[in-house]
Amino acid sequence: MDRHAVTPTSKSKLARAFANVLHIQGRNRRPKSLNNEDQKVKNYIQNEEALLGQLFANISAIKAAYALLQYAQSPYDPDFILSADEMIVSELKSLSELKQCYLKDQFDDRSPEITRVIAEIKEQKNILTTYEIMGNKLDSQLKLKDSEIIFLREKLDEANKENKLLEMKLSLIDNFHLSKLSINNFTLFFRKTIKSIWSFVSLFCKEMEYAEWDLDAAASSIQPDAIFSKPNDKYYAFESFVCQEMFDDFNDPSMTKQPDIFFNRFMELRSVIPADYLARKPKSTFARFCGAKYLKLINPKLEKSLFGNLDHRNLLMNSNEYPKTHFFYTFCEMAKHIWLLHCLAFSLSPEASVFQVRKGCRYSDVYMESVNGEEPFLMSNGSSETELRVGFTVIPGFRVGKSVVQCQVYLC
Repeated sequence: MDRHAVTPTSKSKLARAFANVLHIQGRNRRPKSLNNEDQKVKNYIQNEEALLGQLFANISAIKAAYALLQYAQSPYDPDFILSADEMIVSELKSLSELKQCYLKDQFDDRSPEITRVIAEIKEQKNILTTYEIMGNKLDSQLKLKDSEIIFLREKLDEANKENKLLEMKLSLIDNFHLSKLSINNFTLFFRKTIKSIWSFVSLFCKEMEYAEWDLDAAASSIQPDAIFSKPNDKYYAFESFVCQEMFDDFNDPSMTKQPDIFFNRFMELRSVIPADYLARKPKSTFARFCGAKYLKLINPKLEKSLFGNLDHRNLLMNSNEYPKTHFFYTFCEMAKHIWLLHCLAFSLSPEASVFQVRKGCRYSDVYMESVNGEEPFLMSNGSSETELRVGFTVIPGFRVGKSVVQCQVYLC
């Protein structure tokens, strides 16, 4: 039920009250000498009730026209909007005419009863029109929601298929043993590691933006001679910076080359939450790796600018506790993947060794994968004039015996 609707009973009471007020206020305008005063008052009240009915009809018409105007906004229909606007203007004019009739005591030529019935019919039609418009609008919204539901269901189905495929791939890691370990296992986990690196880099850049860093200038300081073809390509510079620090000393010759030790470390850490593991084993090899890499990656000046203090650094250097922040947790998740990749690399036989390509090297799709998308295939035609060169390495690659896991490079 429309909360603005007025029932016939309430309208009748309102009309009588309204008429009584008008009667009191209009005594001075009525003739003082009347032979049939009661009949005059009765006629006056009936005319006022009829006028009030017309007023209600006009208001309902304006409401219907306004509902039509709103409906025409979405989807945008200029002709529909113009028609609704003209209806509103017309009803406002009628309202103004009613006001003038009241002020001049000029009532409808028809009997008050007929005028009142016609006004009530008009009001009911307007109310019905308003409900129809609202119903059509709700139908449109329902169809839109149905379309969104269908789209989301399709996305859910795609996600479920991807999850099943991922589960099948992960079974290669969940069910393998050291004796069955292969480069395929390593490559699969390398792809997961890249995703964790990008998650941290995204958060890292957002924190820098919040701290009002000039990201373009910062990217240029990381890769001074790089020319980025797209504005967002500057984020590859930050990814290269993070990888440079995190993969540094990956093949430390001082590390004990015992595949079973590294494989056991991998199996121990692969399914745990990094923060929980650090809390349980604050002096473990992984804990020392996390602390050392954080302190190297986030120098004091950078940490101070990001957080306004050195609490992360002080906690890592002076206690066996670790920061309980979203930033550090995201860093630990990335560090965990790199550490596990490190363990897998030393579990292989022969072991995997990391490599990067120098700036200016010719692009080779055997050793490299371009982060520039399809540009290597679109730009290169085999001539020396269009020979593509490496601007910088974004993600390092790996050699495993005679096999290669491609590095990711940004081409200039």
